[in-house]
Amino acid sequence: MDHCEECGFVYADVPAADLPRVLSGLGDRYATALGAASEPRRRPAERVWSPLEYACHVHDVLRVQHERLVLALTVTAPEFPSMGRDERAVADAYNEQDPAVVLADLADAAESLAARFAGLGPADLDRTGVYPLAEPTAQTMLWLGRHTVHEGEHHLLDIRRAG
Repeated sequence: MDHCEECGFVYADVPAADLPRVLSGLGDRYATALGAASEPRRRPAERVWSPLEYACHVHDVLRVQHERLVLALTVTAPEFPSMGRDERAVADAYNEQDPAVVLADLADAAESLAARFAGLGPADLDRTGVYPLAEPTAQTMLWLGRHTVHEGEHHLLDIRRAG
């Protein structure tokens, strides 16, 4: 995947040097978006998450991507397990969580991942892990960073649409 038809995100538009800044900015952007949602727990349609559920998901994406990055920096070409996004939403009762806690945790996870990316050099960014896409695919850590930014951007759009 190098771009998203739905939201217009283009992976190559995010240089490696910008990953820390963009990732660390997600906390404030989610606080603003969730704060603007008139009913953050309301699902706009069946099978569409509420703004709060999207924020919970992005929080989990940031944590899982951090774990994947650490694994790829210590193990050669690891296979990343699926994060189980739908199962996680149910098991963790996303829509019952406290929005203030979710936003604080999201901001912390974004800062932690940003700090990790800030310390990477070109060889680190070129390391690969097998990503659990429809077809398992080896992806670089640069791609993982860009994909994480895409998740953040795409779900901000989802929150705006739902809010």
